Amino acid sequence: MWKLYLADCFEWMKEQEPNQFVAIVTDPPYSLEEFNRENLEKMKRGSGGLWRIPPRIGGYERSPLPRFTVFSPEHRRVMYSYFYEWGRLAYKVLVPGGHLVIASTPIFLPTVASAIVDAGFELRGIIVRLVQTLRGGFRPKNAEDEYEDLCTMPRAHYEPWALFRKPLERGLTVAENLRKWKAGALRRDPDGRPFPDVIPSERTPERERIIAPHPTLKPQSFMRRIVWAVVPMGEGVVLDPFSGAGSTLAAAEALGYDSVGVEVNPEYYEMALRAVPELAKLEVDPWFFERKVKNSGKTLALTSFLLNET
Repeated sequence: MWKLYLADCFEWMKEQEPNQFVAIVTDPPYSLEEFNRENLEKMKRGSGGLWRIPPRIGGYERSPLPRFTVFSPEHRRVMYSYFYEWGRLAYKVLVPGGHLVIASTPIFLPTVASAIVDAGFELRGIIVRLVQTLRGGFRPKNAEDEYEDLCTMPRAHYEPWALFRKPLERGLTVAENLRKWKAGALRRDPDGRPFPDVIPSERTPERERIIAPHPTLKPQSFMRRIVWAVVPMGEGVVLDPFSGAGSTLAAAEALGYDSVGVEVNPEYYEMALRAVPELAKLEVDPWFFERKVKNSGKTLALTSFLLNET
């Protein structure tokens, strides 16, 4: 069962009782500005603003991407304060031992991770989603022809997802915390292997983008893998405070878990109401790309390229 609320997640979490959710899985608007009304309208018109509108490649029009390189030290201070306050609220609503998994970028990961750790969480690692995207590798803006042989930052071939844990209840071992709160550890893969911190992935398939045309929609193959891991006993409710088009909720629904989403944008809220049931019904194998790597004999360093050729 899933529920979705049209609300500001800060105000919504302030009203919630403590220790409600076994896990939080979310992909927030990291720049804090690319999803405001003005920049979303620019993105839709194709005029850019904080969104980079990639050129057509091979006749295929790529999705817009946020520009994460235009922010000052003051923006970073604002971001730290934002995620510190948000982290304190997330800490309150998670059960002891509950995991928080949050999508990030290499540029902003240190700022956001510091804020969430300072809010009380333990940093448990970084999950590397191996995926080749169009983020990065840009030529200097408004001088692309003049400096066609240069790029302002590396082309991205991975996406970091920070993994945190709310501390166990004081005095309890991991086993005791699992018995009481159903949280404190990560669920192993179905074949018994430990949950890995490097996950070969894919760009979000077109069939999913048709269902949910959100500009930063993540693929169900990856989302189901993450949600599977953070509900270690197969019980409890997963929260996504920045639910967007509902990819976390759909992943939880597909796995038979309960979930709650909060979305402040009315357009994305309505999109998620329609998309969650459809995304959840898709036949998706969360471990397909892992097996592909294992059977290919290729190293992980090359896999990020190879997985996107098919």
